[in-house]
Amino acid sequence: MTVAVRVPEGLHAALPVEQRRRGLRRDSVRLLVSYGTEVAHHAFTELPELLRAGDLLVVNTSPTLPAAVDGRLGHARVVVHFSTLGPDGRWAVELREPDGKGTTRPRAGGPPGAVVELPGGVPLVCEEPLSADGARLWWARVPVDVPGFLRRHGRPVRYSYTERDQPLSVYQTVFALPSDDGGGSAEMPSAARPFTARLVTRLVSRGVQFAPVRLDTGVASPEAHEPPYPERFAVPEASARLINAVRAGGGRVVAVGTTAVRAVESAAGPDGLVRAAAGRTDLVVTPERGVRVVDGLLTGLHEPGASHLLMLEAVAGRAAVERGYAEAVRRLYLWHEFGDVHLLLPEEFAHVTDCSSNCR
Repeated sequence: MTVAVRVPEGLHAALPVEQRRRGLRRDSVRLLVSYGTEVAHHAFTELPELLRAGDLLVVNTSPTLPAAVDGRLGHARVVVHFSTLGPDGRWAVELREPDGKGTTRPRAGGPPGAVVELPGGVPLVCEEPLSADGARLWWARVPVDVPGFLRRHGRPVRYSYTERDQPLSVYQTVFALPSDDGGGSAEMPSAARPFTARLVTRLVSRGVQFAPVRLDTGVASPEAHEPPYPERFAVPEASARLINAVRAGGGRVVAVGTTAVRAVESAAGPDGLVRAAAGRTDLVVTPERGVRVVDGLLTGLHEPGASHLLMLEAVAGRAAVERGYAEAVRRLYLWHEFGDVHLLLPEEFAHVTDCSSNCR
C-alpha cells in the first residue's frame, strides 16, 4: 500500500518530545484517533479516557540494543547495524556509511568473505545475503557474545532526520525487560515510547489490562521498505490466556505497535484463539491475510511507502488509513520514533467511547 500523501520535511521529529521544551514529558505527544474514517484529535495523556474497562493493551517488552557499531572494511569506515540473531548463531547485519548525521547512507553488503574489523580487532565475516538481491542485509559471523559486545562498544541506531545522538535510555520503553540471553531489538518498539509509569497507573485504575509479549525487531532502513524478515518472538501462556479471556468477555484487544501485532497474530490459530508460542516468525500481516485477534492498533506514523501500512490496512481498512494520514499532514503531526501516535479502532466504536474529560 502507498498512502497518497507527502510528508513535509518539517514533520520529521528530530528530538524526543521531552527535549523540545522544558516541562514536557514522554507522554506530551499528540494522539490521532481513527474510528474507521472518522478522525479525532487528542493529547496522548487522554488515552485512559479513550479506552474502556475490560480493554486490553498488548505491549512489547523487548529492550532496545545499542545496535550500531563503528568498523573498517579495508580502508573504508563503515557502521554496522546488528539486526537479528539467526537460528544458527549468525547475525543479520546492515552496513552503512557514516556521514556525521547518524548512519544515513546505505552501503551494499558483502561480498562473501568480506571482513569488517570491529573495535578491539574483532572480525565480522560477511557470509551470504539475507535475500536474493543481496543489497542490504547479510548473514555474518562474529566470534564474540554480540549483546555483551554491543553494550561495551555500541550506540543506538539513528537516522539523519534526528538532530543528534541520544543515550540508550532515550530509546527504552517503560515496558522493556531484559532477556536471559541479553538480546533485544535493533530499533525501539517506538509505539510504546510515550507511555510513562504514571499513565500506566491511570490506565490500570480505569480497568484497562496489559498483556506482555515480545518481538525482537530488526533494523528498518528508511530507504528500503521490504516486508519484514523472520524475527524472534514469544507469547507467554499467561498473556495468551488473558487475551482469549478479554475477547470472550467482549473487551477490545489493542496492540501497542506493529511488533505486538506480529507477535500475537503469530500465536493465533485459525480459530482465533491465542496459544503460548515462541521462536521465529515470518508472518507478514496484510489485508488479504487479515487479523484474527487484534481489534485496534496504537502505532507511530510511518513513511508513505512503508510495508507497515499493509498491517494498518489489515486492522482498520485502507480508507481509514488514507484519511488518517491526510489529516495527520494537515494538522502537522510529527513522524518517526520521537513523533506523535495514531490509534486505529473499528468504526463501530466511534460513538461509544467514554471521553468525559478534556476530549476535543
